[in-house]
Amino acid sequence: MEVLISNEQEKIEISEDLKQLIKQVVEETLALEQVDKPVEVSIALVDNDEIRQLNKKYRQIDSATDVLSFPFIEDWRKWEPQPYEEKMVLGDIIISLEKAVEQAENYGHSLERELAFLTVHGVLHLLGYDHKEEEERKLMRGKEELVLSSLGQERKS
Repeated sequence: MEVLISNEQEKIEISEDLKQLIKQVVEETLALEQVDKPVEVSIALVDNDEIRQLNKKYRQIDSATDVLSFPFIEDWRKWEPQPYEEKMVLGDIIISLEKAVEQAENYGHSLERELAFLTVHGVLHLLGYDHKEEEERKLMRGKEELVLSSLGQERKS
């Protein structure tokens, strides 16, 4: 598995420990979902201006959001490698570090916990999960909490 993390913002310092946490979250989410194929996931850490532009361009919503996911595969379970492919490229996740800091402060938890949540949320979207309907939302939230608790990043009451 390959997790490509690019820090494309300069407002917030990102430590190697935070990058490692992001990779662990991706690994744990894929393990939970029993993804047994060689996988690549790209994660870009951006600022609010950049994610607002992407949100406007791709979702027609002119505001900053916390995370965007761009899946490259419709159903990863049916993926078969082509001769030129060594791994399944699941897609891209874009996370606003600025928004992550804001939300961590608002919710009263650490940046680590917020980044872990946004990462698992993004990976689940790449795997086809959504939260438009209440049942979908409950299923997705349950999976998010499983991953977060397995990494000691559950929400504190």
